Amino acid sequence: MASDTSGNPETKATHHEDSDDDHDEAIPLGPQRSLKEQLEKDKDDESLRKWKEQLLGSVDINNIGETLDPEVKFLSVSIVSADRPDMVLPIPENGKPHGLWFTLKEGSQYCLKFSFQVSNNIVSGLRYTNTVWKTGVKVYSTKDMIGTFSPQLEPYTHEMPEETAPSGFMARGSYTAKSKFVDDDQKCHLEINYTFDIRKDWA
Repeated sequence: MASDTSGNPETKATHHEDSDDDHDEAIPLGPQRSLKEQLEKDKDDESLRKWKEQLLGSVDINNIGETLDPEVKFLSVSIVSADRPDMVLPIPENGKPHGLWFTLKEGSQYCLKFSFQVSNNIVSGLRYTNTVWKTGVKVYSTKDMIGTFSPQLEPYTHEMPEETAPSGFMARGSYTAKSKFVDDDQKCHLEINYTFDIRKDWA
């Protein structure tokens, strides 16, 4: 069973603009250590060990690597709507679904649900961005914070806020979109370029 992130406290990150000034003002914080090194450091000190356990939560020691970079593997993306059974979408390795990825019913209420696994290290400030175009014109863009997660074997699930698909003659048709999952270090863990339709009814 997956861990539901909606019930867990999430560390909210402040959005930073990408600019040269940010890099110029960066303060060196000393040598970085992998999470495994941090856990093993001072492991004989009982008070420090308990403090780290409280800070990191349910970290699975078997799912921690030797590297500094966290690895986030997305297992599934689903469209959830009361009008129909959950629509589980395949995630191709190259991030480019072949052909039409899904169809939305106009005016329907739905939300996106992600299932993902974190390994090696803590991923900080994981966020979701989505941009949509119709006939080459950008018609929609959003950026949502998902949160900060520690490595564990059990997958996490995260459900986005509910949305309403546009309706009417002008809204129907084909769209292209790009979705990205990026962390505070600007590492992109998944990028999906896809097409979808809005029709009178579900496909």
